Amino acid sequence: MAITVNLRYTGTGGNARSFAEEMMSSGTVDKIRAEKGNLRYEYYVSLDDPETVLLVDSWTDQAAIDAHHASPMMTTIAELREKYDLHMTVERYISTEAPKTEDRFIRK
Repeated sequence: MAITVNLRYTGTGGNARSFAEEMMSSGTVDKIRAEKGNLRYEYYVSLDDPETVLLVDSWTDQAAIDAHHASPMMTTIAELREKYDLHMTVERYISTEAPKTEDRFIRK
């Protein structure tokens, strides 16, 4: 079971994209990806709203998320959110195996 958290960062003047770019260029993203239990940490730019960036953040379990939230990187992330004046929405998902009946809809 993996837990995936979708965070949408919204700002103005390209701030959400600048935030994601600084997260990557500062090495913070690489450090998060190296944390125990991290499965995925990727940013995506919305085609519908260029002022919104989606972060797909996936972890092996809640303990891994809790350890990440207790890490020094959370201070860095919070400071950058403030710097770029971002607002967020959050959705959480717990993974399950897709039924075999859905295989015919997935092109591999």
